Amino acid sequence: MTITITAFERSPDRGRGLARDMRVRWALEEAGQPYDVSLVSFETMKQPAHLARQPFGQIPTYEEGDLSLFESGAIVLHIAERHGGGLLPRDANGRARAIAWMFAALNTVEPPVFDHSLARILERNEPWYEQRLHALENSIRKRLDSLSTHLGDADWLDGAFSAGDLLMVSVLLRLKSSNILDEYPNLAAYVARAEARPAYQRAFAAQLAVFHAASGG
Repeated sequence: MTITITAFERSPDRGRGLARDMRVRWALEEAGQPYDVSLVSFETMKQPAHLARQPFGQIPTYEEGDLSLFESGAIVLHIAERHGGGLLPRDANGRARAIAWMFAALNTVEPPVFDHSLARILERNEPWYEQRLHALENSIRKRLDSLSTHLGDADWLDGAFSAGDLLMVSVLLRLKSSNILDEYPNLAAYVARAEARPAYQRAFAAQLAVFHAASGG
């Protein structure tokens, strides 16, 4: 069965690997699973055919045989469980901890990080911008303080690289355009280690190629 995912036809991240299809591409590369990509426009995302796959009109979606999924975290978990690739430990306790880190990445760390990146784009000219940015950066630093303490000098969050690391790094990559991540050398090194993984490199190249094709470059 061929796996098909959806991604932006013209990604607003301009090929920087921040759109959420990148997480799914990366997981599939780690698992050694080939896949097809259906590129969708913002207009297509509002149409009934896409809404049947993704009720909120977003990307990515994932189709494999008669299975259709949405939400990048759920898709990555499915890939880890069905296709392996070392994304989940074999022992039950290690697997449970890896899944806990997946939830931590998406529910604890990502909300202030995503709001920060959005505010820098959409709220820059608002009178409350500086106050809003300061509050979000304080919230981010509280999360990173805890994350940095937990990671310490380890390579990964809980032993070997897992889907928890994949999602956590996917979130932290949004901070590269600010100087916040540089305040935490062990977290910056953690992100760099993940970016150096061959599976990440293949996934990044694939999504970047879509941007270049759409821009004619």
